[in-house]
Amino acid sequence: MTDSVQQKSLKPVPSVELLDSPLSVGDLNDLCDATELAIDAGGGFGWVQLPNRGILEGFWRGVLAMPVRTLFVARLDGVICGSAQLVRAAKNNEAQASSVTLTGLFIAPWARGQGLSRRLLDLVEKTAQKEGYKIINLDMRETQKAAIALYESTGYELIGKHPYYAQIDGEFVGGRYYYKKLN
Repeated sequence: MTDSVQQKSLKPVPSVELLDSPLSVGDLNDLCDATELAIDAGGGFGWVQLPNRGILEGFWRGVLAMPVRTLFVARLDGVICGSAQLVRAAKNNEAQASSVTLTGLFIAPWARGQGLSRRLLDLVEKTAQKEGYKIINLDMRETQKAAIALYESTGYELIGKHPYYAQIDGEFVGGRYYYKKLN
């Protein structure tokens, strides 16, 4: 191998997808690993302390088993490094049948900076729009600065703040509520 070939660095390959089949063992492990790292980094979907691996595996299997939820994953070089969920209203909730909720969007720290959050968000929005939804709602802790910047830069409108949204280590943390009207 020549020096010029050795000096070339390979670019990581980012991708996002709607996951509509059961998780393989490898994908489940990747997703749990990414979840653990995101929780450790202070992000995401309710957990403050790491649950045991069995709880995480059950959680992700449960997400896929729920008909009102759709799981999207981000991959870097084929390894799952993040996810997002789209949650639909229950069938009997006709008044909110035109809206969905985005929840749990995260990227593991090692895969950040590759544009995966934006790509994941774009896929979620396109899927919701294709399915006929008009509004996406979401909420998050106000400590999630990168997520706030992402949502605000992509047209999400802040509709309210909650000063006692969550409690972490005995201290209350504020929260933010957003919506976006889909075209």
